[in-house]
Amino acid sequence: MKKKILILIALLFFALGLSGCSTNQKSIAQQANTADTWSHIKKRGRVIIGLDDTFVPMGFRQKDGQLVGYDIDLAKAVFKEYGIEADFQPIDWNMKETELRNRTIDLIWNGYTITPEREKQLAFSRPYMANRQVLVTKTKENITSFKGMKNKTLGVQTSSSGASLLDQKPTMLKDYIKNRTPVLYDSFNNALMDLDNDRIQGLLIDSVYAGYYISKEKDPASYRTVSGGFTGEDFAVGIRKGDKTLKKKIDQGLQQLANDGTLQKINKKWFGNSDNSLIKPTNKKSSD
Repeated sequence: MKKKILILIALLFFALGLSGCSTNQKSIAQQANTADTWSHIKKRGRVIIGLDDTFVPMGFRQKDGQLVGYDIDLAKAVFKEYGIEADFQPIDWNMKETELRNRTIDLIWNGYTITPEREKQLAFSRPYMANRQVLVTKTKENITSFKGMKNKTLGVQTSSSGASLLDQKPTMLKDYIKNRTPVLYDSFNNALMDLDNDRIQGLLIDSVYAGYYISKEKDPASYRTVSGGFTGEDFAVGIRKGDKTLKKKIDQGLQQLANDGTLQKINKKWFGNSDNSLIKPTNKKSSD
């Protein structure tokens, strides 16, 4: 009898624990959708930005370990307008929305694509850069279209917009590849190494990454970029839905950088004469 009572008590505590976890999760989600943290960030004097630190040229580490990139320069410039320091936190890209919701980070700013699925979970800043998914192959493979990947191995980054497009529009590329299943990678760096070593024959990747990476290689002509037919996409900053003031400040900051010429300088530094920027000068000043 005592054993049965102890078992019942244990089950009761277990059930209460599950209930508590469920309530806590709902509370976290509710806060993410309603809490405006701008005053806290302003008082703290720094904003924590989550990123994949292998995403060339948006945010990545040089050989000396220094974190550099287009988005690094852009985020620093935006928050300099408000006297706030931008801190960058490398995260598991597969967990980025969870990290944001749980307030481990304040923003996702790292070549982050606007998609309908993501818009259900969070808010976005105004889009600041145009991008598209392209297929990168080695020239020796003689692959000139998506159909050329028939029965060949494709690589794609886990939880990337490319992975989503592959599933959403399977007839464009997925139906051609070997076993209709891509090889998934945590980072594009590892995927490109496998491409160079012929472990995969194609890589679905952001055009901004592909262009920058290939331009820095010893033999750029050994790579071929195939546009295929995926529609263009836009990069923006991922923000919790409750952070309406933070979104407003970022949007104003981006416009101010375009107006004073800073945005154009950052673009030229990382992309030369290629201009993928979606923000043009309006000669209107932003205000804090």
